[in-house]
Amino acid sequence: MRPITAIGFDADDTLWQNEQFYRLTEEHFATLLGEYAEGSHVSERLLEAEQRNLEHYGFGIKGFTLSMIETAIEITDGRVPAKTIAEILDIGRDLLRHPVETLPHVEETLRALNGEYLLVLITKGDLFDQERKLAQSGLGELFDAIEIVSDKSATTYRRIFSKVADGPDRAMMVGNSLKSDIVPAIAAGSYGVFVPHELTWVVEHVEPPTDAPRFRQIEHLGQLRDVLAEITGE
Repeated sequence: MRPITAIGFDADDTLWQNEQFYRLTEEHFATLLGEYAEGSHVSERLLEAEQRNLEHYGFGIKGFTLSMIETAIEITDGRVPAKTIAEILDIGRDLLRHPVETLPHVEETLRALNGEYLLVLITKGDLFDQERKLAQSGLGELFDAIEIVSDKSATTYRRIFSKVADGPDRAMMVGNSLKSDIVPAIAAGSYGVFVPHELTWVVEHVEPPTDAPRFRQIEHLGQLRDVLAEITGE
């Protein structure tokens, strides 16, 4: 029996650029509130709001936009002009329209693995936005299954890999977030392959599980086939 029959892939900042657009939007937001607070303070308060609101709104652009509005209200002591609220909504909508830029080696790697392994896209965030990005990426046809989830935990990976594949023990998860993609996948019994991205959201930072036998780290997706060869002996 092959040790790995299914590979899960994260989407944002693993297959395509994402965080850079949030950073640009955050800079625009800080400029809007420039007369009320320093940019660093605005960013700090926004992050606090985002972390508070994850349990209410989940991950994605809509929750981020609501957190910007909440932050604007707090920083201005409720005096934020309606015009500024409208501008915040505008930049939130712009974020929903940002172009899809696939990362290096993504398409060639997926095409090489397609048919050899069962490929599963496992991503969290807003349903409509993730569906839009997948459609615009042109990568949808390369996946055997697509799972858009509200959060990622060991339970999530056990459920998905048991439903669409041969179980977590014979699966691998690939992604840029140690907290969401790698640590819980390894806890579920899968291999976890960490592909760092320079702009990974601070909320997703944890220590790499370097002592875990099923942990691997690569510089880019073009190296994934080497990892698979090392594990499978093929």
